[in-house]
Amino acid sequence: MWILCCCWIISLSLAQEATPEASAGVLDFGEAEVIALNSTATGEITDRQPRLLYAFDGLRGDIITVRLDVRSGDLDPVMAIFDAQGNIFDIQDDADGELGGRILTQTLPHSDRYYISVARFGYALGTTRGTFELELIREGVSSQPGSVLRYGDSVIHTITNSEPQVYYSFYAARGDIVNLRMQRHSGDLDPYLQVIHMENGDFFVVAYNDDAPGDQAPNALISNLLIEESGLYIIEASRYGQSTGTTTGSFVLTIDTAANSGLGNSAQAPMEIAYGQTVENTLNDDQYEQFYTFTARENDLVTVRMDRVGGHLDALLVLADSALRPLVQDDDSGGGQNALIEDFLIPADGRYYIIATRFDGRNGTTSGRYRLILNSRGNAFDNVPPEIPRIRYGMTVTDNIDDAVPERLYAFWGEVDDVITISMNRGDGDLDPMLLLLNNNQERIVRDDDSGGNQNALIERYSLPYTGVYYIKATRYDGTTGNPNTSGSFILVLAQRFD
Repeated sequence: MWILCCCWIISLSLAQEATPEASAGVLDFGEAEVIALNSTATGEITDRQPRLLYAFDGLRGDIITVRLDVRSGDLDPVMAIFDAQGNIFDIQDDADGELGGRILTQTLPHSDRYYISVARFGYALGTTRGTFELELIREGVSSQPGSVLRYGDSVIHTITNSEPQVYYSFYAARGDIVNLRMQRHSGDLDPYLQVIHMENGDFFVVAYNDDAPGDQAPNALISNLLIEESGLYIIEASRYGQSTGTTTGSFVLTIDTAANSGLGNSAQAPMEIAYGQTVENTLNDDQYEQFYTFTARENDLVTVRMDRVGGHLDALLVLADSALRPLVQDDDSGGGQNALIEDFLIPADGRYYIIATRFDGRNGTTSGRYRLILNSRGNAFDNVPPEIPRIRYGMTVTDNIDDAVPERLYAFWGEVDDVITISMNRGDGDLDPMLLLLNNNQERIVRDDDSGGNQNALIERYSLPYTGVYYIKATRYDGTTGNPNTSGSFILVLAQRFD
């Protein structure tokens, strides 16, 4: 009679909590503490707090165990699991007749947020008190079709003529790199795998495989599948020929991620970064480099800084073009083993990559947390009139000087201490070339008339005094009485010298 009475009180208390009216008042899910799978939480039941709520996110097919142990006091706990609608689907009072511990094991029926209620027997009318430890364990996943798999899961099932296709699913984030393997376990099954994604209401096959390369058995393998859009993906485990196939047998399906899976961990899935943005991340032996990408305009002045904020990391920065060809790199210019690429001139409109790594890359030994900052101080030629052509080191320009256009002006960006050579050679006509190097205010720095020989002009091995915009004026030697102005075509070359 006492046992029946206890069960009636427990059921009545929890049923009251689960009613819609009570959910709005007594069972307030908003007060629940979130607990992750495979973790623990502690709490205390008192007269003022006769019940505590915990929330966790579960997926369909998750097999979970909830273990509760009383750590102090005379607490007689009652533990229950609810879904997000407040429906109770498991309850535990006494464990093997003891007051101290409670264990619940369940296969979750659908993907949802679930709630664990830890209360005392009798709830508000109860008298026991004490502290407890709550442990939430994911034991694995059900092999039944429809289960949602997590990375690292394996399931076993059977392909038959009556069930030639079995479906599972998994959630993936953009940048994940996924490996799926379907291995024959029995029978003459010839496994076949497909991964399907829904986009705008339509289903698309994003990957498929029949025979894994190098396997003697006809196993199916989808390796290094790059996830380009976050969401739910469907796995179709089947056989060659699918519904029209003839092989049958059991299989083991395994899902996992590649070593460099995750946004930013590979060049295939770089992390987007914008001017003015700061990000933090960690480098170690498992992940010794990370990739970022941004869009830039030609002649943007870009600065990237990588500072160590933890550990003993020796930072190394690489700025690369859209084909991942390195354009510039730096190790210690930021001081204190920090890396700095300052005022790099973007060569063309497009996408660029930042590779944040460590000295000696894969073979390096340092590790730690870093802060990466991307900035731009605008376009190098924002203050240059748009009608003035821009040129770069290594460029050759062909143009013409005559009475209608007696001089040509060009703008370029230079770094302090760059050593440059500018040559202006006559092409045709009787042109007597003259060169002037001007500063950013178009004031003369240096001038030459005939240093190139044969009336050609040459400014050779000149060291630039500052970082910024410079102008080149290509003109002609002024005619005098009895010596008329010359005209003709010319070839202008701007070069940076390293010898």
